[in-house]
Amino acid sequence: MRSSAGRSRAGSAGAAGTAALLDGFARGAFPPTLYLDGPSEPLKAAMLAELRAAWGRGLAAGDAPAPRAPRSGARVLRAADSSVEEILAAYHGGSLFTPRELTIVLEIEDLGRSEKKIRGLAEGLARPGLGSMVALVESAADAPRKSLEPLRAASAMRWSADPPTRRDLTAWGRRRLEGAGLAAEPGVIESLVEASEGDASVFFSELGKLETLGRPARAGEPPARVGAQELAILLRPEVGADLPDYLAAVALGDGARAAKSLGRLLASGASEGTVLFALANLVGGSLGGWARNPGLSEALRRRSAPAALAAALDAVYRAEAAWKGGRADAVAVLEQATRVVSAGR
Repeated sequence: MRSSAGRSRAGSAGAAGTAALLDGFARGAFPPTLYLDGPSEPLKAAMLAELRAAWGRGLAAGDAPAPRAPRSGARVLRAADSSVEEILAAYHGGSLFTPRELTIVLEIEDLGRSEKKIRGLAEGLARPGLGSMVALVESAADAPRKSLEPLRAASAMRWSADPPTRRDLTAWGRRRLEGAGLAAEPGVIESLVEASEGDASVFFSELGKLETLGRPARAGEPPARVGAQELAILLRPEVGADLPDYLAAVALGDGARAAKSLGRLLASGASEGTVLFALANLVGGSLGGWARNPGLSEALRRRSAPAALAAALDAVYRAEAAWKGGRADAVAVLEQATRVVSAGR
């Protein structure tokens, strides 16, 4: 896959380029070298996440990661801490008989202080590799860094992360949920985009929570659907938060939000016993028992190891025993149990 050295916008003008790049990843078609720049850091992170996931699927389908590579099949380097020789060794160091490797180099602008290093890396990347891939990531800047132009020109493909439109974010949302085996009911992703006010950082953060709340499709089954119920949990206003909001924060591992919700619940007159029972039901449901909120119990189960869930349930039971036995303040034991369950580890 190749593109010109010119900018490929992530907005409306470059949506086709972005889609083509992502579709190529999905097919296992990777450019040998990819240069990422532009002002939208959340969009770069999203693109790198798609790249790493697709590369990992390729490894699972045939190749095994190199011994020095992590399980994701990707090495992440920082230009300030890595030499040109190390970057090129990752690209050219393999052979036809060794697994291919993905190397992501962050903050490539740190090489810009040395024209010799830039030229040497550009010349090395211009030579064909043996199946490995290098992605160079330039941090956001007010203006293009002219010193890095040799690297842009030497890269087989360049993709720029300009601030996405709301239409772009909607497309990213659909693609990400589909990749997770989920299907959004009509209007769900659009509502999430509107609630995020077009802020890419907020949108991707909330999208991750929506993905956690959805139940992944099992093999042979149609994609699960993420609907208004899951969306309502995310969009519930902070003021006047109720019990479902508290449980959602705990299930998603958002300890700070859970603590705030707990304080508001108790201040509004909710009884400690009601909250403690709901917390025990949340954890018990994640372990296979009856669940009043099965979606939230499933979300907790997916992000927690079995041993962590057992420890969480033990913490809730200990909190209940200490409270009923008069050995500890009810609010204190609830806060402690909330922290343990939210941590999920």
